[in-house]
Amino acid sequence: MQTNYIKTILVLCCVVGFQLTTAQNFKKANEYLSFIGEENQKISKSSWNYTKSVAHSKSPRKIEGDRKRLLKSIERAMQKIKNATPFEGEDAYQKTVLDYMDLRMSILKNDYAKIVDMKEVAEQSYDFMEAYILAQKLADERMQEAQETYENAQKDYAARNNIRLIESETDLGRKMKISNEVFEHKNEVYLVFFKSNIQERFMLNALASNDISAIQQNANALQTFAEEGIQALDTITLYKDDTSVIKATKIALEFYLNETKNEIPKMLEFFLLNEKFTAIKNAIDKKAQKDRTKKDIDQYNAMANEMNKAVVDFNKANEQLNKERTKIINQWNEASAKFLSRHIPKE
Repeated sequence: MQTNYIKTILVLCCVVGFQLTTAQNFKKANEYLSFIGEENQKISKSSWNYTKSVAHSKSPRKIEGDRKRLLKSIERAMQKIKNATPFEGEDAYQKTVLDYMDLRMSILKNDYAKIVDMKEVAEQSYDFMEAYILAQKLADERMQEAQETYENAQKDYAARNNIRLIESETDLGRKMKISNEVFEHKNEVYLVFFKSNIQERFMLNALASNDISAIQQNANALQTFAEEGIQALDTITLYKDDTSVIKATKIALEFYLNETKNEIPKMLEFFLLNEKFTAIKNAIDKKAQKDRTKKDIDQYNAMANEMNKAVVDFNKANEQLNKERTKIINQWNEASAKFLSRHIPKE
């Protein structure tokens, strides 16, 4: 699950009655404002391509490629702005714009690089996953603050130079806002799902180790998390009345509840039976054949028959649980992917 994205709300600044110019010296204030806006628009388009990759692409190479292209886009814009002579007396505006772009560059290179590193360990624990998602949110908020700084500087420039701006949200800005809201909802639900999902992994590890105490401890925690998760789902605000990810999560949590309440107790009985059988087998193995009584042999044979049946039942139940678990995880991943695809614009 990739949740790397950039929070950027753009403002369209339309200046009535001026022409764009490619000149590097500006005789009119509105020409310089247009020049800066055009360069920022190129960055915004690259930002949207990166956001689309995060939302729709399953290729880490493509996502990373779009991130690098976004960095190049910022670098090119900064170079053009540095090479251009600001409109008279507006060096401070140029510096503010360059500082804003440099901050975006820093966030992409540093904050998002750290997020990529965090993702590598995020699956190891709920705390790591929560920290990973929080780091994304904080980086996005920094990006949003940078964008607001740019917009305020743009408005101040227009006011100083008697330029009337017609402000409206651009199409790119609208799409970025949508993507932020969609990711926020998905991530909120995902944390509820992941808390139980990772706890089940710990329980399964204990099962693989035949550690009865750890199985019981992790099963109790899983039951608590699943019950709390089902309650938490009722408090999460839907995105456009779309219940798909909520439903997929509830199905998963109900599976975990059934597993801990009904299936794990049977498995614990199997392990206890196995311990009992092992003790009887060890005891009879220690006796010489001539010292083994009919009672010893009958007890061993009865336990062996019971154990053989228990192994068949255990393997059958475990196989069925594995099938259901795989199905539920696939359903959740599919619901998540379709949710993003359904709500985040592709163009």
